[in-house]
Amino acid sequence: MKQFVKQDSIVRTIWGKSDTVLLIFAGAAAEFALNKAVDWLYFTGKLPADPLGRLFSTVTYARKIIFAEEQYALKTIDSIYHIHKSVEQNRGGAIPDWAYRDVLFMLIHYSIAAFELLERKLSAEEKQEVYDVFYRFGVQMKLKELQPKYTDWLEQREQHIQQDLKNSKYTKDLFKQFKKHLGSARYFFLIEAQKLLVPQRVRQLLSMRSFSWLTGFIPLYKLSRFLKADVLVKAVLLPKSYKKEIAALEVVV
Repeated sequence: MKQFVKQDSIVRTIWGKSDTVLLIFAGAAAEFALNKAVDWLYFTGKLPADPLGRLFSTVTYARKIIFAEEQYALKTIDSIYHIHKSVEQNRGGAIPDWAYRDVLFMLIHYSIAAFELLERKLSAEEKQEVYDVFYRFGVQMKLKELQPKYTDWLEQREQHIQQDLKNSKYTKDLFKQFKKHLGSARYFFLIEAQKLLVPQRVRQLLSMRSFSWLTGFIPLYKLSRFLKADVLVKAVLLPKSYKKEIAALEVVV
């Protein structure tokens, strides 16, 4: 059967490792908290009530698509589309198309940023391959104004960052919820990881320093993976209540 993402794709490599996936959502969490349309997720109350649970729910959907047979993946994307349309109907308004694009753009940016932080620089062809996968995702979601090429998308991405982000009451509350659910120590590591991943505009809006205390830790963590000791590091840094979900992020590609 034809797969939505081919077996030897760099996208499967990126999304097949739990630490890379967790970094993707660490970065996206910072940027999403600034999005001018974040109030839509506050409408149901699920995001502030259980931000970590929502993270793993999103991960599950993304993985269903990336590691699925094509027709199943397309049905999953259609399901996501209809879930959001139901929310729109209940609220009595439409989620802006740019807000959908912003979420898609985050997946593209942080997939690349997280992999490059933990592994190596991606080639131009690999970046295009990452973009192609999420471009098809966006097309299936019926999103408009998507650029077909990664290099053209970069300019569009920058425009979105400048236009669609602001530090609002939802931003402050969401970070408050992250700290509440993670605890002070793990929250510290979240913020320091975000500094290494987010664009300058995001750091400015969140009043983040460019320096991260994790800069020197990353090489040591890479060594721990080589020595198979990263399991111990994850056990210390990540919530025990999500042990099974985190372990399930590892995929043999």
